[in-house]
Amino acid sequence: MVRVIPLQIEDWTAIGVEVLLPKTTLLAITAGNGYIMCGALDVQLLNDRLKDREIVAGRAVGVKTIQQLLDAPLESVTDAAQAMGIVVGMSGQEAIRLLAKSAS
Repeated sequence: MVRVIPLQIEDWTAIGVEVLLPKTTLLAITAGNGYIMCGALDVQLLNDRLKDREIVAGRAVGVKTIQQLLDAPLESVTDAAQAMGIVVGMSGQEAIRLLAKSAS
């Protein structure tokens, strides 16, 4: 099953996506020109093999719900995310707030 969840973050609406897979759940939240995701995200691949795309993304590990993804500290971020001020240790909600603001 796939659920798309609108998330109100201050004056912005982010989109949460939850994909129920066998034995795991894939989680992502997008706002503006980037996203955060559960541990399935390969930040190193984005930084190395897809560097030219300048993907703005962050990863939190050990999360099982959209709320946990918002609350958890980011474990890794892409170079492009870091250039926007999104840093390791920042909560998912803080990162989404920065992404949303960058779109306005």
